[in-house]
Amino acid sequence: MDSNRSHHRTYEDVAAMALGTMLVSFGTMIYAQSLLLVGSMAGLALLLHYATGAGFWLLFFLLNLPFYVLAWKRMGRGFAIRTFVAVCIVCVLTRWMSDWVAFANLNPLFATIIGGALIGTGLLILFRHRIGLGGVNILALFLQERFGVRAGYVQLAWDGLVLLGACFVLPLDRLVLSVGGAVIANMVIAMNHRPDRYIARSAEQAALPTGGERTTA
Repeated sequence: MDSNRSHHRTYEDVAAMALGTMLVSFGTMIYAQSLLLVGSMAGLALLLHYATGAGFWLLFFLLNLPFYVLAWKRMGRGFAIRTFVAVCIVCVLTRWMSDWVAFANLNPLFATIIGGALIGTGLLILFRHRIGLGGVNILALFLQERFGVRAGYVQLAWDGLVLLGACFVLPLDRLVLSVGGAVIANMVIAMNHRPDRYIARSAEQAALPTGGERTTA
């Protein structure tokens, strides 16, 4: 292992969890008020919320329970615990945010863009600190670390399945906007969550003598 690899400190992980979950929760709340679908397991929870009227926060919590076993076995105890805490925070925030924030006018197109950007950025922050958000996020991070499959593309495939189910629940215009939102959120992750680009030093840099690393733009 590269001894010079930089690790996040505990207070940095805590701050990232707080900010990341807040961004995801706010983006999800915007989508819920606009009758849009967010991606990942939250998308399935929202879809079931629209179809049954059950609380999103409860559905999101229950749907994620089976995936903690994979997180514990494949990603480690620390990752599983951080993910569980992050999911619980999102459940609490999405339950309370509708009481904290109200929109007199929320344009659906704007909601799609800003909501997707908030969710994608929040997930990116969490991923960079090895914090998942349950369900597909756990599977996506596992496939990326084990097989090099981009986390954003795994999530994009899942979102396609959720949106397919939404054809029977959402109006056509909201379905089209939800597709755009899923693309925005997942492209934010796919373009920025690149282990070969951002994590530690490259093999070429590691081979250089101390003090001989080249400066890159």
